[in-house]
Amino acid sequence: MNNLNWWQKTIVYQIYPKSFCDSKGKGTGDLNGITSKLDYLKKNSVGAIWLTPIYPSPMVDNGYDISNYTAIDENYGTMADFENLISEAEKRGIKIVMDLVFNHSSNKHAWFQESKQNKTNAKADWYIWRDAKPDGSAPTNWRSIFGGSAWTWCEERHQFYLHTFAVEQPDLNWENPKVRQALFDAANFWIDKGVGGFRIDAITYIKKPKIFVDGEVDGKDDLSSIHNITANTEGILDFLHEFKDKVFAGHDIFTVGEANGVSANELPDWVGERGVFDMLFEFSHVNLPLKNGEIWCRPTDWKLSELKQAINNSQNSTKSTGWYPAFFENHDKPRCVNYFFSKNADKIKAAKAIATILLTMRGTPFVFQGQELGMTNIDWNDIDCYNDISSHSQFDFALQEGFNSVAAIDFVKFFSRDNARTPMQWTSEKNAGFSTANKTWLPVNENYLELNADAENKNPDSVLNWYRQLSELRLKTPELLQGDFELLLPADEKIFAFSRKSDKNIFVTAVNFSAEIAELPTSFADKKILLDTEKNPAEKILQPFEARIYKFQVTK
Repeated sequence: MNNLNWWQKTIVYQIYPKSFCDSKGKGTGDLNGITSKLDYLKKNSVGAIWLTPIYPSPMVDNGYDISNYTAIDENYGTMADFENLISEAEKRGIKIVMDLVFNHSSNKHAWFQESKQNKTNAKADWYIWRDAKPDGSAPTNWRSIFGGSAWTWCEERHQFYLHTFAVEQPDLNWENPKVRQALFDAANFWIDKGVGGFRIDAITYIKKPKIFVDGEVDGKDDLSSIHNITANTEGILDFLHEFKDKVFAGHDIFTVGEANGVSANELPDWVGERGVFDMLFEFSHVNLPLKNGEIWCRPTDWKLSELKQAINNSQNSTKSTGWYPAFFENHDKPRCVNYFFSKNADKIKAAKAIATILLTMRGTPFVFQGQELGMTNIDWNDIDCYNDISSHSQFDFALQEGFNSVAAIDFVKFFSRDNARTPMQWTSEKNAGFSTANKTWLPVNENYLELNADAENKNPDSVLNWYRQLSELRLKTPELLQGDFELLLPADEKIFAFSRKSDKNIFVTAVNFSAEIAELPTSFADKKILLDTEKNPAEKILQPFEARIYKFQVTK
């Protein structure tokens, strides 16, 4: 363990500040609310907290549309509150990790407000502007991630500006060295405040093609996905190495990039000694239902063997260089107990099962708030109930593709980012103990009366206490921190199994992902069971959604 960095030996907990804890009774979470829960996080063996954006923002995309990169949004508190959070977290051995959103800013940012005025101002080329086609239409037929054209007309400049995401999120022009330096300065501002690292949002989109041309139409809207055209464009790594040299190098921090579009075999170019980041969120395992692109009304079936192979590919690619950030949930994905398991699965058993995989894999585990409780998806049947901007665009797209409103809302219910964003469920009291307000910014999931941190803390068989047990085991077991990873039973469509080993010991994780009894290979017989989610485990089988950890010595 001596050769591991601090961030390789800990557990990272992602907080969506708007939904975590409201200290002022206004219906939205804040920094002081997070500070009040640090002891809870410490008890869960958390060593770093990743905060989604807390900067000033119009909140069109819940903070991912930033209007000032070096300040705190008043809804979350003050800079003094943030400095207090860092100080109190440090007392408990916890680092605060910031979210950098550098592909785009808010259209309310002072930079864009100046840029849009005319073609000759000092920031005229800080964003990506293009003239209309001769017929007056958009420069290309690119579709934004959130639906509709990726181009919006600006009357002041008589030009279109590009936005990979929402209209209110214009893309920054990374080709301009002044833009890059301004962003690097902002990151260094937070390092000076004492942050322990950065998660870098949507970074694969910062480099655009040299020539803008129409893409192949892939929808009835006659548009082409911008992701397929701009993600991971050649030359992007040059920008990122500059980023590394001017910000990351020489600081005791960790960096993890969001890299949708980077394949497992490309990871060595992105992480490790010759790469840019310490870790990279690679999405092949969570995008299995979206093999046709991130269009919710075109989901695909997937097999457990595909999930195992996707994770194994990432494990192998970071085996000798870089480090793997293990995750099954984040603020952009549904709850994992709904996403990875059958509709009728026992959600408590499913939560324990996937936790067992997460906390025994090689890499740094990232736990999203409420995941440690087994929080589930919401069940809203009206599109007007949803806050998530992408849920509305995906609903509209499904209608355009010919689905009726019932089918369209079913897609939203399964994939919506609001599934992960409902308020944290602390108690069985009003608003799940999240807030004393009469109305919270998103409704609390109706199952909070039974599913909450207070109740689970008191129940030794709860998902929360299973997480704590696994976390403690992980942090005191060298094999689980840095032992070799080997996928077992790769073709088995019921059991997810792998080993972690050193020269002395072997730990084997075996999880039944199915709703049926799964037979174990004879090689598993007579092995010592260290932990099991079933009280009376059977030697030769796994019950539905049962999770088991074996420990045995290496024989020579």
